Amino acid sequence: MTELRHLRYFVTVAETLSFARAAERLHLSQPPLSRQIQTLEQELGTPLFVRTKRSVRLSSAGAALLPEAIRLLEQAEALRDSARRLAGGESGRITLGCITTAAHNVLPQLLPEFQRRHPGVKVVLQETTSDLQVAALAENRMDAGLVLPPVNDARLRYLPLFRDQLVAAVPTAWTAGGHPGAADLKAGLKGSGPMTLRSLASQPFILFPRQAGPGLYDLIIGFCRRAGFAPRIEQEATHMQTIVSLVAAGMGVALVPASLQAMRRTGVRYRPLAEKSPAVETGLTWRGDNDSPALQAFVQLARELHRKSVSKNP
Repeated sequence: MTELRHLRYFVTVAETLSFARAAERLHLSQPPLSRQIQTLEQELGTPLFVRTKRSVRLSSAGAALLPEAIRLLEQAEALRDSARRLAGGESGRITLGCITTAAHNVLPQLLPEFQRRHPGVKVVLQETTSDLQVAALAENRMDAGLVLPPVNDARLRYLPLFRDQLVAAVPTAWTAGGHPGAADLKAGLKGSGPMTLRSLASQPFILFPRQAGPGLYDLIIGFCRRAGFAPRIEQEATHMQTIVSLVAAGMGVALVPASLQAMRRTGVRYRPLAEKSPAVETGLTWRGDNDSPALQAFVQLARELHRKSVSKNP
């Protein structure tokens, strides 16, 4: 089988039309180079050079082979370069899961900086719930995910990245009147300041199924119970943007992470709460046995952002 080095020797001799100059360029002595060319000619079954005592020129077969040999050598070099970039995390592909809230808090910090440092790595985003991300990671259908804890899978690593507070999302029309619970909502409002969580007790709540994010679900239920009531869940929706849309439609109220306020929607008012809200955490999770250099570079940047966040908010 023809080896790449044989093609490299052939191209060098063809370019110099001199075995002596080619041997010098290749850092070989002339006799071994001549033998290698002869081996290549035997494998191909045809002479590649016409040799005389005074000159060397390409045969018709050699002239026909030269462009193809150059192309193969260029492809081999491109392949080596691609492998080096892959090994160094300079190229590749990462499939990244993302919950809705992460698109408004973690992702705007993480993704642009990563793409600035690693422009050759393609990041493919898949917006989906935490439970589906964990399942996809476990089955190697995803490289990393921005999720709500907990992550209960021993194969996965988890790094906290962002802590948020809960705010109330209420239909704008309700706070203006025309709804049976409007009086309670108005009573709970303190001008443009916080509203009491207790003022939402009589309102229908919109929440996502516990399976989609048990950590946040339990946090919201526990928060309401500490305020003295159990929320009356009238609607469930898997995605935060759907929950906000249902609030805008007047279907109920919701408690959502404060960073979701960046997703402005007509018909919804976001109000801070008078009670101290528990922290809503968003973190990065990935398989511990995934040795992709591109993924490791992404995790490294996430660790840097985590350290900066901790130093700002000890």
